[in-house]
Amino acid sequence: MSIVTIREYAIQCIKDEAQAVLDLIPKMDEDFDRAVELMMQCQGKVIVTGVGKSGHIGAKIAATLASTGTPSFFINPLDVYHGDLGVMSRGDVVVAISNSGQTDELLRFIPMVLHMEIPIIAMSGNPESLLAKYSTCHLNVSVKKEACPLNLAPTSSTTATLVMGDALAVALMERRNFQPQDFAQFHPGGELGKRLLTTAQDVMLTENLPLLSEEMHLGEAIILVSKGKLGLGVAIKDGRISGLITDGDIRRAMEKWQAEFFDRTVADIMTRNPKKVSPQAKIAEIQKTMNEHKIHNVLVVDDENRLLGIVDRYACVL
Repeated sequence: MSIVTIREYAIQCIKDEAQAVLDLIPKMDEDFDRAVELMMQCQGKVIVTGVGKSGHIGAKIAATLASTGTPSFFINPLDVYHGDLGVMSRGDVVVAISNSGQTDELLRFIPMVLHMEIPIIAMSGNPESLLAKYSTCHLNVSVKKEACPLNLAPTSSTTATLVMGDALAVALMERRNFQPQDFAQFHPGGELGKRLLTTAQDVMLTENLPLLSEEMHLGEAIILVSKGKLGLGVAIKDGRISGLITDGDIRRAMEKWQAEFFDRTVADIMTRNPKKVSPQAKIAEIQKTMNEHKIHNVLVVDDENRLLGIVDRYACVL
């Protein structure tokens, strides 16, 4: 078999799984809304369960829910028969996953859940299954065929189930008005957590800042801007920020005034309302401001518009 032929199988697999995901959209109904509301109103934990490949997908869904504000964990239904039922209590919600909806190990677990009056959100590819019948609401994740060339190995079905789990998590995030600072509490480590938790005062430059006066001639200002190595100079008047010039402003002034350039002052070219942030501003917010306004630095100021420091784009790369 040629490499090209093998690649064609792989491409077809991707197409089949992508189509299986798109086919979920017409199946989104009132049961999805009920599932989101059940999880939203849950006073305990969202317990995700499943066997085999469904169990692996369930573990990922539980992890996604937990990291986005919904207390959740995965449990194997086989472990329930050996004491793990004790982790469940009224006020919990169970998300039970089975492609066939007829998995014996899972069905034997259902009566215990019903006896405890715990609502069940079923995810299966069979709306007529026993799992669907005994659930509080059923999410249909059926697929026309598996991406496997034998139509046997769980491929499209597990992808569809995973996506449905993500859809639940995202809908819950919106329902909770889940914000970046909330996300940071669940992801304190790594680059993401640092960007969401680190503040301007943690990374701002405070020494040898390029400070200028409004009356300073541009010839002198060039030297201070160059020494500052930030590509800017901050104009200060009466101890407070009055404006900002950049090396771009200086180049444009040179082109405009040419021989008269050295007679011009900082006040002639400065931006009088530069972008400023408080010391408590998060790096993620600062990055957003820089990207929106296509700038490389922001000034950190106190309540009286006094310069405390400068955050440049490189300081935001954590």
